[in-house]
This record gives sequence, C-alpha cells and structure tokens, in this order.
Amino acid sequence: MTTKPKAKKFRIRRSPSMAEGTAAPAARSDAPTPPPANQHPSEQQPTAAPVEQPPEQPTVAPIDPTPAPIAGQKPSASGMTPEQEIDAIKREGLTGRQVRMARRMAQKQGLAATSDYDAVRLLRAQGIDPFQRTNMLELVQGNTAGAQQDGNNRVQLPQTMVQQTHLPSTDIASPAEIRTREISEIQRDIARRRRRRLALLAARLSAFVFLPTLLAGWYFYAIATPMYATKSEFLILQADNTGGAGFGSLLSGTQFATNQDSIATQSYLQSKDAMIRLDRDEGFKEHFSAPDIDAIQRLPENPSNEAAYKLYKKYFKIGYDPTEGQITMEVSAPDPQVSARFSEQLISYAEQRIDDLSQRKREDQLQDARESLDLAKSERREAQQRLVALQESTVLDPEAVIASLRSRVTTVQIQLQEKELQLQALLDNPRPNKARVEGVQGDVRRLKNLLKSLEDKMTEANSGDTSLAQKTSQIQMAQADLATADVLMQTALQTLKTTELEANRQVRYLTTSVIPVPSEDPSYPRSFENTLLSFLIFSGIYLMISLTASILREQVST
Repeated sequence: MTTKPKAKKFRIRRSPSMAEGTAAPAARSDAPTPPPANQHPSEQQPTAAPVEQPPEQPTVAPIDPTPAPIAGQKPSASGMTPEQEIDAIKREGLTGRQVRMARRMAQKQGLAATSDYDAVRLLRAQGIDPFQRTNMLELVQGNTAGAQQDGNNRVQLPQTMVQQTHLPSTDIASPAEIRTREISEIQRDIARRRRRRLALLAARLSAFVFLPTLLAGWYFYAIATPMYATKSEFLILQADNTGGAGFGSLLSGTQFATNQDSIATQSYLQSKDAMIRLDRDEGFKEHFSAPDIDAIQRLPENPSNEAAYKLYKKYFKIGYDPTEGQITMEVSAPDPQVSARFSEQLISYAEQRIDDLSQRKREDQLQDARESLDLAKSERREAQQRLVALQESTVLDPEAVIASLRSRVTTVQIQLQEKELQLQALLDNPRPNKARVEGVQGDVRRLKNLLKSLEDKMTEANSGDTSLAQKTSQIQMAQADLATADVLMQTALQTLKTTELEANRQVRYLTTSVIPVPSEDPSYPRSFENTLLSFLIFSGIYLMISLTASILREQVST
C-alpha cells in the first residue's frame, strides 16, 4: 500500500518587532486582522478569522504592507540575510521531491533561483507556499481567495478584511491540541482505509478462493461417486537356460533379461488396443456410462473411443519398477467386483501378449534353423553331382596313369643313357667291332623311338580342352567341397535339433505375485486431500493474478 506524500505544516509566530510595528496604526485602521498563523491555507475562508491580540490592545491591527507569511512557512527573523534564510530552510528537513517541486514552481513564476533552497526562499518571499497541493496556476487564474496582482505581477494576499468588533475568543485550541487532533484524524483515516481494503481483500478471497474450495469440497464429500481400487502385481520371468553359456547366461534370471518384455507389456496394457479389447469382453464403456455415476465421472451415451480411452487412463494406472522388474496395476471402478474382474482380464491379456512375443521368437529361430539345414543339403548334393560328373568324364584314376607314364619315361631315359655310353665306349676302340657297334646303335635308335612315343602320350594327355592334371585338380576340389558340405549339413542338423528343444520350452512366462482382491471400502475420492489440493490450487492462481496486477499497476503508475 502506498500513501501520497503530504507537506509539513509549520506554526507561524509573529516576532515582537512585527507586533510593535502593527500596534501603532491599529488605532486609526479599520482593516480586519490577518488569518491566524496556525490555520492551513486550504482552510482559509473569504472572511478571515480573528487573531488573538494582547489584552492591553483591544483594537485590531491593520495588515502590514509587506506580504504576510502563509501557513506551513517558517518566517525568518528581521534582518536575516539570504544565506541565513537558506540555512534555516535546510534545517527544516525537506525531502528531495519537495525541493524539486519548489524549483519547478519558481521557474514557472519567473524567479531566478540559484539553488533548490533559494527557490523555496524566493517563493516564500512572494507569499507562495511551494508545498501546497493546489496548482499555483489555478490560484493565479481563478483568484478565488481574492488575491491581487501588483504592477510587478507578484501575487499578494488580500489587503481588505472585514473588521472584527469583538475580541478574539479564548476557547481557540492550542497548536498541540490541533496537532493531536490532526494526527488522530489521520490515524482514523488510515484505519478506515485499512478496514476498507481488508474488506475488499476478504471479498476477493471469498469469491475466488473460499467459494470455489467450498464447492469442490461439497462435490467430493456429497456428490462424487465412490470408486473401489483393486491392486495387483506380476512379474515376467525367463526360463532357465541349462545348456547356455557365456555372458548371456549371466543375465538370465534377472530383471535385465526381461526388461524389454516388461516395458512392452506395460505399454500394451496402457494402449487403446487393450481398452477396446476390455470393452469387447467386459463392457467397459457400458459400465462407466451407468446413470448411478455422477455427471463428472460418467461417460456419455455411445462414447467415442477417445473419450473412453481418456477415462481409461485416469482409472487404470499401470507402473513398472525397473530395479525389481515388477509391474504394478491399480484398477478403479464403482463396483469392487467389476474392478477385480477388470484386473484379472488385463492380467490374462498381458500373459497372452508375453506368449505371443516368445512364440514369434521361437518360430523365427526354427525357421532359420530349417532354412540353414535345407541350404546345407542342397550344397552337399551339388558337390556330389559335380564330383560324379568329373569322374565320369575321365579315367578312374588320372593320377595313376600320369605316374605310370612318368615312370616309363624315366626308365627309357635311363636305358637310353646306358646304350649311349656303351656305344661311345665301342667307338673309342681304334678297331671297334662293327657288329657290336651296329647292335648298340640299333638299341639306341629303338630306345629313342620308345621315349618319343611315351612323350607323345604325355603330350596327348596334357593337350586338349582339359588335361589329366586339370581333371585331377578339379576332382580334388570337388571332393573338398563335398567334405565341407557334409560338415555344414551336420552342423545345421544339430542346430535344428537344439532349436526344436528350446522351442518346446516356454522362454518367457508371467507369474502373479499379488492377485487382485475386491476392496470393501472405497479408495476414491479422497475428500480431504482433494479439498485441500483445490484450496492450494485456487490460492496459487489468485496469488499469481494479484502479483501480476500489482506489478502492472505499479508499472503504469510510474
């Protein structure tokens, strides 16, 4: 709460010199007395109030020709220099806003002030209160108080007053009493404002916080249909792998082995597919569209799947704990038996989903094993056919034929060398035996012919499209391919047998650790908690709106 600044009030006392100066012309003047010093300018009337005079001077003194000080001004003593007056003004404790306002007012009046405090001094010398709330321009133009302007355009106080023929009243309150009365009025005004603001605050709180909270509590306690919650918990386990080994076997039997299956099951139970299946089997929409359910929680007639799914997510809460690998499910319904039946049906859906996931995995493994075995069989059959074809297109043992020819060639070459040596020995004789020489030469000629024939056979064996060596290498490669195909077929056959054994067992299965039991007492609505939560929500909304409005109002005002 901000309050407007108020100007200070000063009590003005007339100095003895001024009193003596006005006492003499009092006998011959019929002018009225000036307004009392303790009266604020805003309280002056067109007819001035009587001024208290000393008892020995019953007549009223005329107005001094110099401008009289107005209320709220501290007059300077006679003979004070401007510096002394400025020092006195500084001791008054004026605020920065007051001196700036006085400087602007002095500029409007055309006064050449050297400082802010000099502007206050010049304005007071002109008879102008710089801290009066009324605009000086309106005072000059309106002239409602009878002010006049002299030749120098200076505002003067009224010089003509109604003469008072009676003595001043003795029941005028003292300045202390006036100050006490004004302070009490200010306090009463502040208290009145506080009461008004408190009343407005109470009205706003009642309209925006208390009344909505009361309506919410009335709904939760009297209108809301009670809901019965059924809780259940189940696990997804993996079958023991007796023949498995390696790193994968270390995770078997833990929650990490079935983490993906548990997440998939949770997502399925929270999906629209599970809701549609539950509605088809148990009548989910029909049950929550019954007329005995309150209008806020009840589904309309013939609701859409989206509206039913929104209510399904509200009353079917399914969570998964990855540290324990356990799935928790809470199903709420107006009837406890229906709630338990819904829970059992959803658990059966989850079990079927787990079986489908593992069954598909088993079928994929069996299909892969069968395809591998068929491929191994076909490759072995092709290797056998290629080997048989090679064996049919050549002799039974090409390597033996080639080895026989090579051995015969070697034998003939040895015999040929021996005959050539024998012939050379005979020729070395000075008188060789002609018959023996001719016989040896005939042997050499026959051996050469035999060697040539054997070499021609070798050439014929190695010539043509495919030689005996190439056929031999092809047969060896075909035999190696046949052996590899035999090994692959045996491995594929063993893998198929192992996969069939694994497929016969259930890889994943669901076990219920907490079975659903119908509840005897309603779990929802939680009237007190929901009412308190509504109060906090409305209070927070009101607080945010109030703070936003206050900030905007402060920004606009500045």
